[in-house]
Amino acid sequence: MYKIAIVGASSLLGRELKDALNDSPLAAANIALLDEEDAQGQIDQVGDEVTFIQALTSEAFEHADFTFFCGSEDLTRRHWRQALRAGSTVLDLSGVLDQETGVLVRAPWLGADASSADLFTPAVVPAHPAALALGLLMERLQQAAPLRTAAATILEPASEFGRAAMDELHQQTINLLSFQTLPRDAYDAQAAYNLLGGMGESAKVNLAAAEARIRRHYQALSQGRWPSLAIQLVHAPVFHGHTFSIFVELERPVEVSALEEALSGERVDLVLEDTDSPSNLAATGQNDVLVRLRPEIQARGTAVSRLWLWAATDNLRLNVQNAVTCALDLRRLRPQGLVQ
Repeated sequence: MYKIAIVGASSLLGRELKDALNDSPLAAANIALLDEEDAQGQIDQVGDEVTFIQALTSEAFEHADFTFFCGSEDLTRRHWRQALRAGSTVLDLSGVLDQETGVLVRAPWLGADASSADLFTPAVVPAHPAALALGLLMERLQQAAPLRTAAATILEPASEFGRAAMDELHQQTINLLSFQTLPRDAYDAQAAYNLLGGMGESAKVNLAAAEARIRRHYQALSQGRWPSLAIQLVHAPVFHGHTFSIFVELERPVEVSALEEALSGERVDLVLEDTDSPSNLAATGQNDVLVRLRPEIQARGTAVSRLWLWAATDNLRLNVQNAVTCALDLRRLRPQGLVQ
């Protein structure tokens, strides 16, 4: 039986991760919920057992096989080395460790992983869910033909920036409808009923940093296998779910049916009808990337080299599913008994 610590257990990602662990081969693990002082003592539930969120002390990491960091970037920075010193395998869902020496960005779903962890790997960062979705689609398309160019506009939801951003978007929506002053602590801008390519000067939400992280993770996952991807990140006035508008140009024309066949498979749900178009609402609770293919030449059966993809994912669910898969992959590095 493994012991697992979830740091930032009261966060959106922490709660989603707890549910994902309960549905995984790690469901029998002893799970400790840890968080900042203001969340300590909150009653919670792991499986069928009622528990509470505990204090973050150095002793909290003792005997922990895996420690998932799901809270703020600052929380991860302050405590990840404590977990390492306790002998725990660190998985950073906050993403702040992705530029630390030796830390690997991982997504085991994406074929042969050139960044396989070993005993000297200090921590693993499960890839950003947007980078993971883009990687899945690029890898599938490349099975049909080499890719010449690709560009993606990503619509980012409030939940990517935590509960405070979601609460502010909700309150802004209410205040707009009642003609009241808008709260601007997180965004320093009107996020409700608005698409934003940047935030105010005092914003706590950093869209540019999020865009840069997606680029870094895509490049780390690609290892030169996929084309360079032009990315633009836009904040959308929605609570959950990434949506993507992706343009792809192939090296040679390919039949639409062959492209659809290449895209279809595990982790990708190909939508064939416009009436079932992928959306952030349709993706809620789904483990797969929902995608609709639209060639620039609309006649079916015609070979095309330029196409559009419209895709959607549950950002929180995709993130924690990848994190759990990373942990399962890293089990080979954990002691299995008294003698190794």
